[in-house]
Amino acid sequence: MTKDTHIFDQVIDQKEAITQLRKSAQKPVHAYLFVGPKGSCRWEAAKAFSALILGDQDLSENSDRSQKLALQGDHPDLIKIDPSGNQYRDEDVQRLINEASRSPIEGSKKIIVANRFHTANPTAVGRLLKTLEEPPESIIIILISENIPDSQITIASRCQNVHFHPISPEAMKKWLSNKGLSPDKIELISIAAGGDLERANDLISDTQVASRYELWKETPNSIGSEGYKIAVVVDEIQKVIDQAQEGITLRHQEESEALGELEKQMGIRGSGRKELEAKHKREIRRFRTDELQFGLSIIANLYKEELVEAPNSSNIRAIEKIRSTMVTLGRNPNEKLLLQSLFISLSEFK
Repeated sequence: MTKDTHIFDQVIDQKEAITQLRKSAQKPVHAYLFVGPKGSCRWEAAKAFSALILGDQDLSENSDRSQKLALQGDHPDLIKIDPSGNQYRDEDVQRLINEASRSPIEGSKKIIVANRFHTANPTAVGRLLKTLEEPPESIIIILISENIPDSQITIASRCQNVHFHPISPEAMKKWLSNKGLSPDKIELISIAAGGDLERANDLISDTQVASRYELWKETPNSIGSEGYKIAVVVDEIQKVIDQAQEGITLRHQEESEALGELEKQMGIRGSGRKELEAKHKREIRRFRTDELQFGLSIIANLYKEELVEAPNSSNIRAIEKIRSTMVTLGRNPNEKLLLQSLFISLSEFK
């Protein structure tokens, strides 16, 4: 069998969650809620937890196979359900309910993972509640969320909650040190990732992250009270983010082409395409939001350094304005207007 000591190797810097899951795997309950930010290894933890359960139920020589398949996310009794759009809707919960009504294929347990469940609308939440309160004996449901909205407090009370935190800078650097990177790039990626291991992994092959870092550092010096200067700076920022996005766009094209080939071979049109397109849109939006968070954090740190050297109200107001802008990033799709508004305010604080 796969050594249990290595099952959680891909779950970085989550000691308390791992301890909780190892203990719970000995006598699993019917529902879990994995709560934590993006890139905090929640899906990796779900796979490892599933490997413990699905491997332990198989005492034959196939136990090692069951664990390996679960760790890869490919076990037939490990089902991951992503939302088909920007949020979990009724039809997505219905897919989960339908899976819960079917018996396991290979063993006595089936594990269903609902990814991004924090996006579920109130109707979808209500539909799932009955399944959580009266679960089939063979089913374990894992909800993966970034937070617990008010509409999901009751759902959370029906689950064993497992909390995940952002990857610490120390753990991030240790993880990156095994990737053959220079100390300077390790330091830079650690800053740019902001505790998000998924983003850190994407940045490893990003050859332009250092130049974007320098561009953001120069931004406070580049903006002035003249509107045209601010417009030029914003255009340059968007240009370099567009260039950084090209790798993701290329991967998306490859995934779409691979799905097209599968559709031709199977004689099926549209199977999974809606979900794939929705996933691609989310990834691009998240990438651009992460890039802006990265850049605005750099600018905020510059103001903080100045504040330490010479305390003044202008820098305090600038930091507060940057923070409020960062909070609205996920809700405001017009990044150009958002940046222009911020830079106009920063120029007035000078």
